[in-house]
Amino acid sequence: MEKLINISTKLIDSVNTGFKRFLHDKINWERRLIGIKGARGTGKTTMILQHIKEAFGLSDEVLYISLDNIFFAENKLFDVADTFIKNGGKYLFLDEVHKYPNWSVEIKNIYDSFPELKIVFTGSSILDIDKSEADLSRRAAIHELPVLSLREYIQLKYKKNISSYSLSDILSNHKNISASILKQIKPIKEFNRYNIAGTYPFFKETENPQEYLTHIERIINLILETDMPAFVPIDIESIIKLKRLLLVISESVPFYPNISKLSKSIGVSRDTLIRHLHLLEKARLISLIHKSTKGVSKMNKPDKIFLDNSNLLHALQFNNVNQGTIRETFFLNQLSVLHRVELPDKGDFIVDKQFIFEIGGKNKTQKQIYDAGNSYIVADNIEFGYKNKIPLWLFGFLY
Repeated sequence: MEKLINISTKLIDSVNTGFKRFLHDKINWERRLIGIKGARGTGKTTMILQHIKEAFGLSDEVLYISLDNIFFAENKLFDVADTFIKNGGKYLFLDEVHKYPNWSVEIKNIYDSFPELKIVFTGSSILDIDKSEADLSRRAAIHELPVLSLREYIQLKYKKNISSYSLSDILSNHKNISASILKQIKPIKEFNRYNIAGTYPFFKETENPQEYLTHIERIINLILETDMPAFVPIDIESIIKLKRLLLVISESVPFYPNISKLSKSIGVSRDTLIRHLHLLEKARLISLIHKSTKGVSKMNKPDKIFLDNSNLLHALQFNNVNQGTIRETFFLNQLSVLHRVELPDKGDFIVDKQFIFEIGGKNKTQKQIYDAGNSYIVADNIEFGYKNKIPLWLFGFLY
């Protein structure tokens, strides 16, 4: 126990609080039970350590624990919580819960047994809280931490405090917002850099984009080889098929899947392929998009498949990345954090079943959406928009 306390103290004391993810200020930290999901590398650990440092300092009432610590090979989490409470503990922060067997049952038991204790836990984006053995969804406030927005990337890189804007603000006032941002940065230059090596906070750890992309490749392998087996019964052969599926998708995104043909090429049944696709989406490696005119169920085939973010494109495709694919991937990634994004009959995307967007270069016209209501052109490589033509980079300032 003393070793855990020492590790906790060192980590809290050493964390930098200069930049905080947008989600930090959206969480009601007073809740008794909070869950934070997110893909590897998005900054979950840093965010909770920052909160501890700013809210409590090096207080004996707080304990941070990573559940992948070898200590838990022979010790129970419940016993640690019991000892912590008896010594005046009030706030327990549990990191990497998916590394601990039966984590949901034990957290439920701690929650029910110690009503005076507040608990925050983090885990992989693959966590299915609703279907966990203890069904923590009724007790916990669950949040998900996405990759960095373009705004957060700029803020972290240059230590600039730039405001975020709602979608309605951008649609109605984009010219004034663009003017305000252009006084501080060159957004097109930063947009291009971000799309190659900027969606994960660890971009700060290297000046070499190729080294950064190699790190992303390692993360992909860890997700497939380590994280997924912690949640679903999956063997080595299935993991190899998942890798093959991801590579097939990456070579032709945006991907219009022929499920029968794809299942044969991967060597799995139709139902298994659909399950694999949903697993990859939960892991935040791909995004599955459906037409807005039909209902979505877990066994529906997607109408279009994207990689989750533009950095994954560069990590998996190297130098063969299509600019049009980057544009659409960026827009989908940034919009889907706070909004529902689907495929319309006309245009590239429909957001919240209300706004239609056509994505393209600076010379993009309204040809495809000229007779669609609430429609907008989202154009790359322009600093200012005009009427319903809006700069693509501006949608990176939604969060």
